[in-house]
Amino acid sequence: MSDHIVIDISLLYAADGTAKLSRIDDYTAAARLLAGRGGDVILTGQGPIWLYLKIAHALHGVARRLVYDSPVTGEVLIHDHNPF
Repeated sequence: MSDHIVIDISLLYAADGTAKLSRIDDYTAAARLLAGRGGDVILTGQGPIWLYLKIAHALHGVARRLVYDSPVTGEVLIHDHNPF
């Protein structure tokens, strides 16, 4: 993907050491701030599946295109709302 925003999930909770369910709203808000509006976003990095799912849901309607990327899977399209 060219001209995209990469969000490393592990950096969202780095200060906590491990992701805390009690801070999910903070992580989600940080991801939305990083994503901006209407751009192409790639989610990557270590993190619990519940955090990935919550952030993907929060970015629906915010990110034009959302992709998950890992060394194992490569890029996996989550959603694409680009009309072109």
